[in-house]
Amino acid sequence: MTYRIGNASGFYGDRFSAVREMLTGGPLDVLTGDYLAELTMLILGRDRMKDPNRGYARTFLRQMEENLGLAQEKGVKIVANAGGLNPAGLADALRELAAKLGLDVKIAHVEGDDLVQRAGELNLGKPLTANAYLGAWGIAECLNAGADVVVTGRVTDASVVVGPAAAHYGWARDDYDALAGAVAAGHVIECGAQATGGNYAFFTEHAIGVPGFPIAEIEADGSSVITKHPGTGGVVNVGTVTAQLLYEITGARYAGPDVTTRFDTLSLSQDGPDRVRISGVRGEAPPPTLKVALNTLGGFRNETTFVLTGLDIEAKAALVKEQLEASLKDRPPADVRWTLARTDHPDAATEQTASALLHVAVKDTDPKVAGRAFTGAAVELALASYPGFHVTAPPSDASPYGVYTAAYVDAAEVPHVAVLPDGMRVDIAPAVSIQELSDVDEPALPEPLDHGPVRRVPLGTIAGARSGDKGGNANLGVWVRSEEAWRWLVHRLTVAEFKLLLPETAELPVTRYLLPNLRAMNFVVEGILGEGVASQARFDPQAKALGEWLRSREIDVPEVLL
Repeated sequence: MTYRIGNASGFYGDRFSAVREMLTGGPLDVLTGDYLAELTMLILGRDRMKDPNRGYARTFLRQMEENLGLAQEKGVKIVANAGGLNPAGLADALRELAAKLGLDVKIAHVEGDDLVQRAGELNLGKPLTANAYLGAWGIAECLNAGADVVVTGRVTDASVVVGPAAAHYGWARDDYDALAGAVAAGHVIECGAQATGGNYAFFTEHAIGVPGFPIAEIEADGSSVITKHPGTGGVVNVGTVTAQLLYEITGARYAGPDVTTRFDTLSLSQDGPDRVRISGVRGEAPPPTLKVALNTLGGFRNETTFVLTGLDIEAKAALVKEQLEASLKDRPPADVRWTLARTDHPDAATEQTASALLHVAVKDTDPKVAGRAFTGAAVELALASYPGFHVTAPPSDASPYGVYTAAYVDAAEVPHVAVLPDGMRVDIAPAVSIQELSDVDEPALPEPLDHGPVRRVPLGTIAGARSGDKGGNANLGVWVRSEEAWRWLVHRLTVAEFKLLLPETAELPVTRYLLPNLRAMNFVVEGILGEGVASQARFDPQAKALGEWLRSREIDVPEVLL
């Protein structure tokens, strides 16, 4: 029999009812949840500053209050990284909850990822949070000891899937192909409904409704089928799985603490309605280092948006910019960014569609400079600036912002501890076999498509995309659905063409990685998100819609593909 691992959370704030939906919608062996985005660690860090007993995802605790008994009744194990910065605290809270509910539930946790107290000796600076990405073997140890619930701190997103699969099938540390297959499955389901039709480029082709959450049916060799409970919304097809495989990766080698997964080896095939098989995944020894997510407090930020209506938009923008900067000249904020969004239309039928938005954002180490000194100066212009002056929101005070960076430390320097249900602590050794990470050689390109006439249409007419963030970088995956379209795309959508289509990337380093087995390519744009999502350096600070912008850009496409 296959081992059925479901997911009920793709981020802290995902659909609360998903836990119950997954437990009642059909058979499962394990239910997982991913609660820890890069930004979440900063939020939890600030929570912990207020109260050292906090630092975990409290939503998970409320979900367990409603569903822990149901999970026990169904015989479903729970594995989640909701422990955040305080997995031991969450485990204690779960034990108190189980006692209150009268349940005999064995609870374990995994710790060791939190390096903030050792940041100095590890040359990590003075961060607010510093968390290494642990792997799957601590989770497996807890499950092998009989745990019903395992909560972790910062593990890789796929580890909550790999750990249960490894424990169930008894995989060894060097069963790299099986582990890599489970990583691929975990990568697909860890973002919840993004695998079942959510955020999907070709959403108009399917009835999406409220998508169900995904399930990975994992086999003993690591191959899997991605599916969902019957009767739930959304769709699972080769396209939705391809999109999620491309999400927030770089190239063919996807490094993790237990295995490096070769995304250029896997194959996808439709295995029936709402069923996609992932097979052929190969794995290699992991790299010698672990990634560490660092969050620091970068300073204070503030913003305001001027509404410019009707005629002379550019002149109005220039006037208010000149006036505000003159008001702030005695102590200007360290960073001032202006963005004019020309949302206005000529001869508009409504005032809103006649208006453009001039956004100004400031940052400074002094909250007074970024606070009322800034917004006060903006509002004081109300009767002395352009005609029709108004702003979208009243003045506000400055708010602190965070800066995310990634570092790497020797895996042997990071403790990895499984705390079993009886309290016994088991040290998890780092990988013995390791392999330095390197890019694969670029694959040979297929023959260019021999085509006739072309038609200028949006790229998204034939290509899908999904994009996201990794710190200050954006990742943008693009794929097509036929071999003919691939033969055209791989020669047409070069880095140079990409920069022409997305002018915001023109001056930034951009790298293209090819994945021919998925008829896909992934672009990594360095620095477009500044200091990361918490710093709010850019409109769409997580690059979630960067791919949809690319799809909207017009390009000459061969008519034979249309």
